[in-house]
Formats: sequence, C-alpha cells, structure tokens
Amino acid sequence: MTAPTPPAPPFRDPGLPFAERVDDLLSRLTTDEKTGFLHQFTPPVERLGIAAFRTGQEALHGVAWMGPATVFPQAVGLGATWNEDLVRRVGEAVSAEVRAMRARDERVGLNVWSPTVNLLRHPLWGRNEEGYSEDPALTSAIATAYTRGLRGSHPIYWRTAPVLKHWLAHNNETDRDTTSSSVRPRVLHEYDLQAFRATVGAGAVAGVMPAYNLVNGRPNHVSPYLAEHLRTWTDQELLVCSDAGAPSNLVDSEHYFATHEEATAAALKAGVDSFTDHGTDSTKITARVRGALDRGLLTEADLDRAVRRQLSVRFRLGEFDGYDEPGAFDTPEHRALAQEAAEQAIVLLKNDGLLPLAPDTRVAVVGLLADECKLDWYSGSLIHRSTPLEGLYERFGADRVTFAEGADRVRLRTADGAFLHVRPDDGSPAPVTGEGALDPALVAGRTDLPPLTTDATGTELALVDWGGGVLTLRAPDGRYLSVAEDGYVRASADQPGGWVVQETFRLEPHGDGHLLRHSGTGRHVCVTADGVKVADSGAEVFELVVAERGEDAVARAAAGADVVVVVAGNDPHINGRETEDRTTLRLPDQQERLLRAARAANPATVLALVSAYPYAVDAAPLPAVLWTAHGGQAAGTALARVLAGDVSPAGRLPQTWYASDADLPDLLDYDIVGARQTYLYFEGTPLFPFGHGLSYASFGYADLDARVTGETVRVSFTVTNHGDVTADEVAQLYARAEAPSVPRPRRQLLAHRRLGLAPGERAEVAFEVPLSAFAYWDVAHGRWRLEPGPYALLAGASSEDLRLTTTLTLDGEPAAPRPVREHGLDAAGFDEQSGTEIVDLTKRSGDAVTPAPGKTGELLYRACDFGPGVTSVTVTVAGEGVVELALDGAPVRAVLATDAPTSGPYDYVTLTTGLVAEGVRDLRVALHGPVRLARLGFSG
Repeated sequence: MTAPTPPAPPFRDPGLPFAERVDDLLSRLTTDEKTGFLHQFTPPVERLGIAAFRTGQEALHGVAWMGPATVFPQAVGLGATWNEDLVRRVGEAVSAEVRAMRARDERVGLNVWSPTVNLLRHPLWGRNEEGYSEDPALTSAIATAYTRGLRGSHPIYWRTAPVLKHWLAHNNETDRDTTSSSVRPRVLHEYDLQAFRATVGAGAVAGVMPAYNLVNGRPNHVSPYLAEHLRTWTDQELLVCSDAGAPSNLVDSEHYFATHEEATAAALKAGVDSFTDHGTDSTKITARVRGALDRGLLTEADLDRAVRRQLSVRFRLGEFDGYDEPGAFDTPEHRALAQEAAEQAIVLLKNDGLLPLAPDTRVAVVGLLADECKLDWYSGSLIHRSTPLEGLYERFGADRVTFAEGADRVRLRTADGAFLHVRPDDGSPAPVTGEGALDPALVAGRTDLPPLTTDATGTELALVDWGGGVLTLRAPDGRYLSVAEDGYVRASADQPGGWVVQETFRLEPHGDGHLLRHSGTGRHVCVTADGVKVADSGAEVFELVVAERGEDAVARAAAGADVVVVVAGNDPHINGRETEDRTTLRLPDQQERLLRAARAANPATVLALVSAYPYAVDAAPLPAVLWTAHGGQAAGTALARVLAGDVSPAGRLPQTWYASDADLPDLLDYDIVGARQTYLYFEGTPLFPFGHGLSYASFGYADLDARVTGETVRVSFTVTNHGDVTADEVAQLYARAEAPSVPRPRRQLLAHRRLGLAPGERAEVAFEVPLSAFAYWDVAHGRWRLEPGPYALLAGASSEDLRLTTTLTLDGEPAAPRPVREHGLDAAGFDEQSGTEIVDLTKRSGDAVTPAPGKTGELLYRACDFGPGVTSVTVTVAGEGVVELALDGAPVRAVLATDAPTSGPYDYVTLTTGLVAEGVRDLRVALHGPVRLARLGFSG
C-alpha cells in the first residue's frame, strides 16, 4: 500500500491568517536557523522547504544594479512633478520590472529598499538627488504614491515589499557614521518624523532602514524611536533592515559599544531585524548573535520577534503560497511613462517670452551636459538613451541644430617634451563588468586595454573641471581616463562612476608645470617604461597645452544660431553624491565661463540646468532658465518637447533655491526652527521659492471658501486657464498661524493638486484638511496641541505666489504654563536654545543637553509655573561643569557646579541649591563646560 501523504503544515495553508502561519513556521525553526534569518542573506531551511531570501533590492527610480532596466527621473525629479498619480504609476512599472527580472535572475530581490524619505533640509547634502522634497507633506505624498505602486494592487499579496530610507534626520555625508544630528523635540515631531509617519500610516510600507548617523548622541541603529514611534503607526509587522556595514560601525567607528556582541544585542532589542553586514558572509553576524545569546544579552524571544517580522513580509509577498506575477519589462507603456515623467519633472524657472521656440528656430545646444544622459549610483543600465542634443535633433532637425560641448581640448606634455598618448584598443569586446552586480562597489576597472604611453604628438583630451579642481579627461573615442587596480592609467571608462570614482584627477601647480594627482588613489601620475601609471613616487611634471578653450567653441556655435540652449549641471558621481557633500551652491567655474561666452555671443540664451540639486545662478541677464533633475532614459526628448512647446512645463520646485551660500546654515545644524531653515522658516529672499514653476499658460485663482466641519477644514477655490494652450497647473494650499505663542512656520503646505486645463477651462479644487494639520508639538507638555486663534489659509501657485487669502478662527486648547513645581523639567524640552547639543541620556533612551564644543550653552523655558513658590532647585547632571539659572531677564539666581567629573557620561549626580521663585516665570539656564544636563526639579 502507498503511505498516505502527510498533511501540509499549517504555515502552508493559505486559508489561515498570515499571523497564525507565521507563528507555526516560527515554532518549527531551531535557534540556529532563526539566527541565520537575521543576516541580509538568509540561508534556506531545506528540511522545511524554505528558500533562501535576501533583503534589499535598490529601486529608487527604476531597478538598480541588476543590469538593463527602465530608468525614470531621479527621485528629486519625481518630487518636482508634484503628481502622486504619476509617481504611483512609476512605482507600478518599477515593481513590474522587479518581478519580470526576478523571473530570469533569482538574485533580483522583492524586498526593495526604496523610497528615500529623508527631507531635503539642506541643498548641499550629497544625496539630495535621492529625496523628494524639503517639505514633509509633499515628501510623504510622493513617497506614499511610490510605495503603493511598488506594493501593487493585489488585495492580499504584495508585488514588492518597500523599505523606507533612511531613519532618521540624515542630511550629511561628511563623517556620516560618526556625526550626531541634534534634533529638538519640535523638529523631531513636526519635521523629521512626519514624512515617515504619514507614509507608514498609509499601509504600503514593509519596513524602514536606519541611517548611518546618530540622533541626539545615539546611533540610529539602536534608536528607541523605532519602538516609541515607528511601530505605533501601523498594525502591520515592519521589517527594519540595517544599512550596509552599520552594525559593525556601532563598535568600529562610533565606539558606542565595547564589543560586537553587545552592539548586535542592543540593535536587535531596539528593533533592527535584518543585519546588512560583511556582504554575503553571514558568519560574523551569526557568531555575534550566538555570543550575545551565550552571554545572556539576548533571549530566544528577541530572535523570534525579528524573525517573525521577516516572515511576515515573505508571506505577504506570496512566497509560501506559490504566488507570482510575470511582471513586465521595457514595455512600450514603460517607455512612454519614462518620457511622461521626464516631461512632468521639468521646471520653468524664468521666461521673458523666449520660450517656447518657434518650429523654424536655429538652435545651438552647448554645454558639458548637452550630449549626456547621466546616471547616478542608484540607476539601472540604460536600454534607451536620449540626450538634449539628440532630443533637439529629433524635434527641430539636425540641419537646424549645432553643437559645442565646451570642454577644453588639451594635451599633456612631459618634462622631456613627449605627450601623453592613448593607444587604440584592439577592438576586442569588453569584459562583463557591472551588469547584474549585487554590489557595484566591488566591480573592478578594466585591465584588458593598453595603458597610456607617450609619443611625440600625443592625444588631444577633453578636459572638464567639475568644480573645486576636480577634473575628468576623455579620449577622442569618448572613453574616460581611469585607473584600475593594477595602477595603470587607461582610457577605459564609459562614464565616471563606482563607489570610489577612478576617473577624476587634479592638476597641482608645481614649478613651471603641474603634477596630475589621481583622486581615487591619491597618487600622482608618472611615466614609466611600461606605461603611464599612478605611484607614490616619480611623479611627472606636465605642461598643459591648450589646443582650444571650450568657451571659444561655444561662442562660435552661439553666434550662428537664433537661440542658444546652454545645458549645465552636475555629474551625479562627482562633487555631491553618497559619501560626499557639496561645498557650494555655485556652478563650477568652467560652466560659468561657458554660460558667459554663450550669452556674450548671443543674448537669446536659455540656461537648462540638469542637476541633482539646486544652484545659485545669476538669472537676471538670462531670458529663460529651466531646471530638471537627471531625467532618465527620456530626458533629452522631454527637454526638447518642452522647449518646443509641445508640452507646457508644470514641474514645481520641491525645495528652496537659495541665492547664495551665505543664506545657508551649517550643514550639521538640524534645528530648522532656530536656524530659520527651509521655506517654512527662511526669512531671506530666495533665488526661486519652494513650489515655484512657470507655465506657457496663465492661470487665475478665485472663489476661495473655507469652513470647519467637525474635525476637518474644507477648503475650495477655482482655477481657470486664461492662456491659449492646454497646460497643467499645480494648485497649492498653505496655512499660517496668525497669532502664535511660539515660532511657527511662515507658511506651511497643507495640500496640493496637479490638474490639467484646456484654454478657458475652469475647475474647482477642494481639500479636506484635518484640524490636526494646524497643531504643533507643545514642548511644555510633550504632546500635540491645536492652539486657538486665527489661521490664514493661502492658495496660489507657489509658497510666495499666493493669489487668495482668507482667515479662519479655530477653536483649540489654550496654552497652559509648564507645571514645573509638580513635574520638573526635562532639559531637552526647551523653547529656545543657543550653543547646545542634545545628547543621549543613556545608551537605551532619553535625552540630555550639553554645550556645543567651545561654547556656552543657553536654554530658555517659557512660562514655568512655580505655583505658590519654591525654595530650591535640583539638577541631574553628568560630566563636569557649571549650571546657572536666572528668572526672566534678571541676573543669575542660582549656581550649581560639580565638584569633580563624574566617572562617565552616563553616571549622573544630583546637585541642589537654593532658588526662590513663585508664579509663572521664564527660566533661563546657562551651561558651562562639558556638563550634561538631564533634568531640573523644584521643591520647597
């Protein structure tokens, strides 16, 4: 007889709830198997028929790192569309390509690490291209749309499982794994948490990734906010995946823990569920987990909690039910969507009537990006490609378009009179390099091509200075000079790229010539008998022989055209990228020279900025200026269609464009309230404001109406297209508290809508705004509070172009003084500060305040209610220093000083002295020396 087939275990039963199935499977795993689940590369459990699993598939604006895929505009460009429907469709296309690519390559993962919802607080942040906006409402709207597209529309199963990056307050690449973002409670709740909160609450997020940095002195990978905030926003299990190498940083660079066992245990307990560390080698992480278990730092329940979260995601992906989707790859629909997204991302910043161009216009397209379609670190490989030059050829005809790149044409002469020479390759096919690389940082440069040599005539090279003296040199066949791991210089790279860019150099004055330093290795270029290479000694002294200046070629092309289009901007791998912040808002000097040359030769000059971030440019003498992020595979076609008027531009700036570097706070100053950052608080005059963007049509706003209905404010107004072309308008609604008791935003985006209108068409725009949107974080009581009083509602075309205004008086909770006599004061709950940093109270939770290095810290706590009176004050401090207290504007009333340094930063002592106070007073506290203030208490 045939033995009966054993019944399938409950975790294989699709009729049971996911939670029951997860519990069943979890109960069948051994401790060692659970430990294996904690690394990014989870091994299979063959005895249960469980497949291997990998967290992490980059998909920021298309499938990245896995070879050819549809490339959409950069994330900041998607943010500039202000169009949730479009971005949702982009997410759907990307997730369909993930499924299709996985069908032929199982290394393609379904747990996608995207989108990035870090707010674009500071425009010098190197990863500006990855975010959507400086505004939390716009960021969450676009991120929610993208995650919904990534999740797919199946009622049960998810097409992909999106993970949001990077938790939390992460806007600097400089020393990013050791710097701490000092985030006061108001900024934390009103700004940094908001974009994550709304996106997670929308229900299409599978998890988050903590950032490399520390917040208030504590690494994000042991952040208590994961439990206190993130996991309270949804009923779904969220999978928290570490950033690459960050678990080891807790010991190796941050020195926050003494051993990796302690660090791993702390991260797991804080809520990190999957450890991305040491590449595909899971042995180090699993050994650390076992060591933590052996030392009693972890329990099996801690493992169960993390494994349950991973399994929850895998069940939602349909892994255990045989669910799959065929997906779709490089379809005509995806190509059309890439072009639509690129068109919608273009922002017309200025137009004195030069645009759109007439069909018979003779166009000179010039500039370093005029014939480029640049990719960034999180791009896939291009299947299709359209540069501005190609787009203009296609739209206006090659006979009406002239081109000049503007690179300097140079030769490099050695001390003995010879010139650097690029030897031709033998035509053999290039070896396979980065396509399908799970980690393209590990891809090595080509060594199959001959190194450079010298000869009597040399090779003319295209020299581009991308700013700050960072150069690229390109051979006549289009290949960039690069250095491979053997140290030889070859013309071998299609574009600059890689984790460490090997295609950039610096010319360093030396005597009557220059040394040529290779940026990637830090070594100088030297000439040897077997070829040109980089080395620690024997540097060659070169004379730079200029055959043609780029501005001369630009001027010639510009002089013979009706209109000049100068395409300027950045290379996403140079001077502003992951690991490298920018140092200035200015255009690189070489591109400024090209722009001046074009304008001098032909005043009808259009500046088209193609960049991952804002620039401070002199727009006054230019008749037209546009900006677009790097627009993906259809960027050139999209730009040409907008220039020609086939599409009316309707992109809007997702962040403030400041007029100069002097308008910017320090990159590490995260206090947007105190430093008056972003459009919310900036009091200067921007170059172009948040939400700005022009059209080829004109729009009228009318009929503003606002009324409170229950817990919402219903706002409506009409928008009419008064122009003669069909165009999109982005209607924006802002609010401002008119009589606030604390500093509030100058205006704050409540809602927006992108709508298309035919000439003469009129449409009503209506929004339902929850009353909670008008609340602020009341530090006096540690909660949200809607302040009663008048609020202005402002509707218009940007944060500064406001056409309609009305005022509503809202009921709310009146202000109440701080009950300090009964409850004391948490030091970090200040109203205002100067010269301080928030630091970690303990390694697990809580905040303290300390003076910034070399400064006296000053804290202000308004409206402290001392009741009928107090006679003493107690402070809880660690470290060494002096705490001074004063009431209102009076002299110092109490001084408390440590007798000696405490034994460590977390070893707190209490100090008490006399302080007589009664009634409601403002309390001022001054901190001198490296003292940490945790709390103040009052009695008597």
